[in-house]
Amino acid sequence: QLQAFGGGLVQTGGSLRLSCAASGGTFSNYHVVWFRQAPGKEREFVAAVSQFRRTLYSEAVRGRFTISRDNAKNTVWLQMNSLKPEDTAVYSCARRIGSVNFSMLNMASPSRIDYWGQGTLVTVSS
Repeated sequence: QLQAFGGGLVQTGGSLRLSCAASGGTFSNYHVVWFRQAPGKEREFVAAVSQFRRTLYSEAVRGRFTISRDNAKNTVWLQMNSLKPEDTAVYSCARRIGSVNFSMLNMASPSRIDYWGQGTLVTVSS
């Protein structure tokens, strides 16, 4: 299972750190991906971290968000800085098996995700 934590209400320019906690399976065997979905919009890719800690970011968050993982703690974090109102969304973590090539094509498409976790709501006030 995957469970996202850490959402909340923050002002523009503020920071939040989201956590994605995994249980069951061998966490280090998976790439982990963060997606978000704003009201009335399609789900969009945010960031991904490979089983070997390589990272990918969307252009919308590059330079502001940082994804990291600790396999010993079965946890992935998404540090979000300089938040903007357009970052308001439900953030969900998901996983892909590590045997899949770690690329934007394979990580950024929701249809290719193996398993979805529950999301957490982030609201950025203007």
